Amino acid sequence: MREPPAVLITRPEPGCAETAAAVAALGWRPLLAPALVLEALPPAPDLARPTQALLLPSRAAARALAGKLDPALPVLAVGGGTAAEARAAGFTDITPAEGDAATLAALAAARLDPARGPLLLAVGQGYGAALAAALRGRGFSVRRRVVYAARPAAGLPDSTRAALRQGAARAALFLSPRSALITQALLRQSGLVETVRGMAAFALSPRIARALADMPWQAIHATAMPDSSALLALLGPAPGRGPEIARPEPENEGQE
Repeated sequence: MREPPAVLITRPEPGCAETAAAVAALGWRPLLAPALVLEALPPAPDLARPTQALLLPSRAAARALAGKLDPALPVLAVGGGTAAEARAAGFTDITPAEGDAATLAALAAARLDPARGPLLLAVGQGYGAALAAALRGRGFSVRRRVVYAARPAAGLPDSTRAALRQGAARAALFLSPRSALITQALLRQSGLVETVRGMAAFALSPRIARALADMPWQAIHATAMPDSSALLALLGPAPGRGPEIARPEPENEGQE
């Protein structure tokens, strides 16, 4: 039996497997190529200092804090996926925002009082500065602490590289600008730039789409809003398939 056309999945693990399952449910063959490797870091010495609330702008931040803080600490999560990850990490008092950093800052302003103490903002290395500044602009004292690192992948998996050389991929999914830039660098490193001429790139936002403009993709499509179900709807079912669309969680820090 002929294999279905393939889709390149660039999201980091563990989310890569989730997105791959959603793509497979649409009838495509997922090709795994996580652009980033996420790794929890040792906790900062002052991580457990008193704070009125913990702010989580990503699922990775929630995972990195499992067992490291008082589970009863009030948590404000960027959205529903991060809230679920916080529950899985053991936290019990969780309020989700509406899916991006702006609504997380607004939720903090509505629910918390700057006079009641500092906020703990748990972020990935290189992330969260703008959110911290927005919170400080609302009068809060913010302790921004790095709890995980997101490092570029060293290369494409061998099986994925082989499939790309054979022209198996018809599409690629991108859930962050950084993943888009790293994936393109890995394709260049592997001598696979020309393979993208037969692939449509699907981006979770116009900003991500702009990061893809330097390579000769067959087409570049972007969702109007950073909604992962919209990204899968944009991809659509593989030829001859029409199953229900599942919903993966995006990878961007400060964005569900």
